[in-house]
Amino acid sequence: MVQHKAQLKKQQKRGVDFKKIKRKIGRKLPPPKNTTNTEVKSKAIILPEQSLASEKAGLAVSKKGLTLKELLQQTSHHNAKVRRDALVGIRDIFLKHPAELRMHRLSVIEKLRERMSDEDKMVRETLYQLLKAVIFPACKEDNQGTLISLMMAYVFNAMTHLAFDVRLMAFKFFDLVVQHYPMSFSMYPEKIIQHYKEILQKNQFNLHDKGKLKGVLAGLAYCLSLLPCNNKSSTENVVADRRVLHAFESEVHEDGCVTAKELKGLVPILVGGLQDFMPSVPALETQSFDCVLSILKSIHVVVKFFVYGNGTSGQQLKASNRRDEDVLQMLLNKLFAVFPLNRTHESSEKEDNRYFILNVIVSEMFFCLYDWSGPSSGFLEKFLVFIVDALSEKVMHSGKPFFQKHSLPLIPFIPKLVMQLDHTWKSHILQAFTEVFNKCDPESSMKLLCLSAIKEMLFPFDLQKKTGSDSEIVEFQIRWIREIPLLLNVLGDKSPCSSKAVLRLQLELGQCGIMQYEFDSMQFSFRQFYSTCHDGDISYGPFRKLPRDIQELSISCLYYFSFLDPSLLQSLAACCLCADVEPFRILEVVDCAYRAGHVQIPDYISFLITLLSRYESNSDLFRSITTAVCSCLSQIGDDALVFKMLEGAVIDEMSNKLPMENTCALLRMIMTLDSKPSRLSQDSIWKLGKILPGYLIHVVSNVGEIGSRRRYYILPCFVMLCRSSRMLNHVLNVMASFISCENGDLISAVVGVLLLMHGDARLSQILVSCKEETACILHNILTLISDEGYKLKIQDKHKLQSAYHRLHLITAT
Repeated sequence: MVQHKAQLKKQQKRGVDFKKIKRKIGRKLPPPKNTTNTEVKSKAIILPEQSLASEKAGLAVSKKGLTLKELLQQTSHHNAKVRRDALVGIRDIFLKHPAELRMHRLSVIEKLRERMSDEDKMVRETLYQLLKAVIFPACKEDNQGTLISLMMAYVFNAMTHLAFDVRLMAFKFFDLVVQHYPMSFSMYPEKIIQHYKEILQKNQFNLHDKGKLKGVLAGLAYCLSLLPCNNKSSTENVVADRRVLHAFESEVHEDGCVTAKELKGLVPILVGGLQDFMPSVPALETQSFDCVLSILKSIHVVVKFFVYGNGTSGQQLKASNRRDEDVLQMLLNKLFAVFPLNRTHESSEKEDNRYFILNVIVSEMFFCLYDWSGPSSGFLEKFLVFIVDALSEKVMHSGKPFFQKHSLPLIPFIPKLVMQLDHTWKSHILQAFTEVFNKCDPESSMKLLCLSAIKEMLFPFDLQKKTGSDSEIVEFQIRWIREIPLLLNVLGDKSPCSSKAVLRLQLELGQCGIMQYEFDSMQFSFRQFYSTCHDGDISYGPFRKLPRDIQELSISCLYYFSFLDPSLLQSLAACCLCADVEPFRILEVVDCAYRAGHVQIPDYISFLITLLSRYESNSDLFRSITTAVCSCLSQIGDDALVFKMLEGAVIDEMSNKLPMENTCALLRMIMTLDSKPSRLSQDSIWKLGKILPGYLIHVVSNVGEIGSRRRYYILPCFVMLCRSSRMLNHVLNVMASFISCENGDLISAVVGVLLLMHGDARLSQILVSCKEETACILHNILTLISDEGYKLKIQDKHKLQSAYHRLHLITAT
């Protein structure tokens, strides 16, 4: 339909409802006109002491800035990663701030022990490493009872966890506790063994879980190794500072003890476990050696406990349950029948080492159980072949260190084998043992065990009344004895424990008096242990650096030599001169040896003279030594005879211009043996007449007048001058010759000596007969003062005048 023009015009005049605005591309749209402005302008309000940084100021924090309290709280977080990171942070704090661990150790352990049953494997492993590397080593000296009680409650709880991995890890935690605190086993023995029984039951793990039992079995073997054993062949002397349990005979349980009943319960479980890991004994290549090794160690400990634990000498198992004994004996017989265990094909060095360890353990069990009083066993020869080959290093293993570590259990059986075997095997065993003794390292545990075995093989044999069978060992005994002093010198002061064992053996050998000739021959090598002298230079041996108790052992050995060689006495005298050595004990033993007839009197006197003429030390100690030497001299015998023997040697020593201390000591030796009138020869009087003036002048010039010290040095001279008027005249004449010089200090010292002589009550009476010598001294002094030819200083001239007047006054009165 066509619209009219009027209608069209009318439509064009109407307004537009929505005007479309065209926008340029890239321009931002303006905000709507009805938009509400939400912008808020504000300033920060700063309050003092409200920031987190200020709250942690002065506190130990981890790398992430968390305190110990915050980290301990995070160990209970629901997220496993947060728990693990918290344990890592605690480790960081303790390593950087050890004081934090010392202050909070119990509260930290009380909180961390909850993680032993954590469901996350990494959390448990992180906790284990934290306890092992940081916490336990730092808490070793704390109250162990409190720490053990804190840990063991949660260890036992983890041992009963539903998850098998948590239970296995609990035994790993327990092994860690026992390693650091051995007494933890003795506090809960019954409960611990019960948990081991439960975890080792067949129905507790699947075939694929057997490899996980390695740690459990190793922990059980270690716990059982803490059991005591009365076996004389044990190696407990080698293992230092090991804490053991208290075993008892009855099956009634007491606190802190393990009963035979509890151990018997382990036997069928261990036997079953061994049969599982070793379905056929020779086929070991597909099994876990570590598990087999731990099981064998555990069985061996149980065997030793039942054989030796009650202190009985029987060779049968002490189990009241015959079934346990039969099962164990049957398995052992199965092992013995295929001994030695080895591979049928070519094996690696590592596998050879493992088989060697297994064979050593089986051998130890065999010799523990073998009944020497019964009929001969068919297995014996195989074990003898193994022990000879092992000691001779014919068995394949990875070298000397490995051999010395793992063949230790074989050594204690050597004495028993030597006493029980016939000639052929005895010779082989002795030869192999001697090779081991000579080759093993001096400081090693092997050497200590060899010394212990030698001790057992030396003293049970009465070599003075030896029979034909006993004489077979004599050759080897001589070789061992000759090795003792050489070993002592090789050890030096590096291993006091080994040196002590060697000296104990040597001392007991001397006390028993067997093979005295060989024992006496030791001293020629033994002297290097004390000191050696080359061209007057002393080289001290290891004696002076060893502890006092070891020094005492070596000195005690000296008494049992049937004679003391002069070279050994010289070595002892030189050793006494060392400032680190107190010579009184050596002097005492040498004196006792002389009284017993082991030292010739010239050698003994030479020893005493050397000691006093060469000693260098403080005056108080040297005075005590001098007194002791003079006491020994006075008790030797005839003083006149002894005096003649030492007179010339002592005066010759003093002629060498010795220090004042040593000259005084030698003068006291003469004074001790001399008499009135003096026994000195004319030649000795002449020599002493030249020595004493210089000595007396030195004393007056260097020793103060106050106290008794000057009197100590002058007394022996005055006593000797009182005993010999000829010596007094000679001394005065020598001092008169000193006046001719221009040394005012020397002349004053001469006058000082004369004044001291006149001040002595006994000597002043004798000086009355020496007026000519005294007048000569006064004349020489006056001549020196008045003679213009001597150009004296005013001070020296004044000293001489003063000395002259003092001496003239006292001689005139």
